[in-house]
Amino acid sequence: MSTETTASVSTHILDTSIGKPAEGVAISLSARTGLAGEWAALGGSATDADGRCKDLPALPEGTTHVRLDFETETYFEKKQAEAQQDAPRVRDSGAFFPEVTITFAVNPGEHYHVPLLLNPFGYSVYRGS
Repeated sequence: MSTETTASVSTHILDTSIGKPAEGVAISLSARTGLAGEWAALGGSATDADGRCKDLPALPEGTTHVRLDFETETYFEKKQAEAQQDAPRVRDSGAFFPEVTITFAVNPGEHYHVPLLLNPFGYSVYRGS
């Protein structure tokens, strides 16, 4: 939750290759103050069955930039293994992007919802509501 002096962040992932939420993707959150500031790892979580990550750590006061790191390779490896059980002829090489990093600027008092639209060969992000 944001306050007058801090911003807050939430995210979710939709796997556009299947039109469903991406469950079990590990996400790490980092923050810094100013462009020259050092990144501080704040912790992380993983997406739930709805593709949402509801328990990201709070941002420290003074945060100006946020970085979300999504571990996509493990998600696609698991998805590929499940598909091969049903159809052994599937020859997908997994994820072209083994990880996705999104960096964005924040202002105190605002909430930032940053959805990731993901497929094995591309992704897109936007500021949601």
